[in-house]
Amino acid sequence: MKHLIAFFKQNTVVSIAFILSVITSIIVPPDSAYLGYFNLTTLTCLFLTLAVICALKDISFFSIVAQKIVITTGNLRILALALVYITFIGSMLIANDMALITFLPLGYFALSVTHNKDKMAYIFILQNISANLGGMLTPFGNPQNLYLYSYFEIPTGEFVKIMFPPFVLAITMLTLACFLVKPEKLTLRDDTGRKLNKKLTVLYLILFLFSLLIVFRVIPYWIGLIIIPFVLLFVNRRVFKDVDWGLLGTFTLFFIFSGNMARIPAVQNFVGGLLEKSTLLVTIASCQVISNVPSAILLSRFTENYRELLLGVNIGGAGTLISSLASLITFSHYRNLYPGHTKEYLKLFAIMNIVFLFVMALVAFMFFI
Repeated sequence: MKHLIAFFKQNTVVSIAFILSVITSIIVPPDSAYLGYFNLTTLTCLFLTLAVICALKDISFFSIVAQKIVITTGNLRILALALVYITFIGSMLIANDMALITFLPLGYFALSVTHNKDKMAYIFILQNISANLGGMLTPFGNPQNLYLYSYFEIPTGEFVKIMFPPFVLAITMLTLACFLVKPEKLTLRDDTGRKLNKKLTVLYLILFLFSLLIVFRVIPYWIGLIIIPFVLLFVNRRVFKDVDWGLLGTFTLFFIFSGNMARIPAVQNFVGGLLEKSTLLVTIASCQVISNVPSAILLSRFTENYRELLLGVNIGGAGTLISSLASLITFSHYRNLYPGHTKEYLKLFAIMNIVFLFVMALVAFMFFI
């Protein structure tokens, strides 16, 4: 029983997805229609992107580049800006969860060696918000974006057009929040001696660009499914152990759950009626309860209004601790790195996220739809 509880705590989202898929499979018994639940393009693109990112992470590409940037900062305010911007931009390229896993330890390193651990909660929360909101501009920046981009076959130009205004608002708010940090002087030095493996860096970056072409539908996904795994198996098969299989499993299970829910008449009428009133607000509210990825998968079955759905699942990533897996990752890192201060963190987290969520939602409701 203890092992079961421990597994559930470590894999909360995928465990909930499994339970929900089993319950709905009892209501809607498995049949041939189940085959239509799964979006193979999303699963393939997600797998390939995660695999290549893990390869780059294995050679410390992101942490070395980011550390060299952080070393150049001269005061605490610029350090905060650097950490937030690195996470913000990183989430656009390597997805929000991976950006936090990569750059939160960098923030801890910088703040601990300069004796500024008391600022860690504030900066960690800003990094968390920047990861959730930074990934909104690109189809591969957030997992829910990749799904909606594939599911509705949204044109790339239209996708960027929809997400650019809230993207600008987000970076503006994050920058202002960083300016609340006092510009105290500090000195950082790189004593690690780490250097990039140039050959592997070039190879992995080529694979990364190749995976992006697949996401943007320039190259068929099945070609990438042959080439990228083959190259990685030959060069560094260890990376497949680091792929977030839990995230892929979560997507698969939520495909079953959402597909089943869409076939229950009472659910169709109830959810469909709510979405007709305001897809944006219902989506944001849903994220606060069941997180943004499940919300995207579930609600996409009940509406064609992908504009408000896309805005909602990205803005809705701010808010409660469970509105995004990225928020749980940040909290877990903070609790492990700075134990005994979780209450203060949660209070500050709630205040900062409510502010960002309220402003982003209000502006989106008034001007973006």
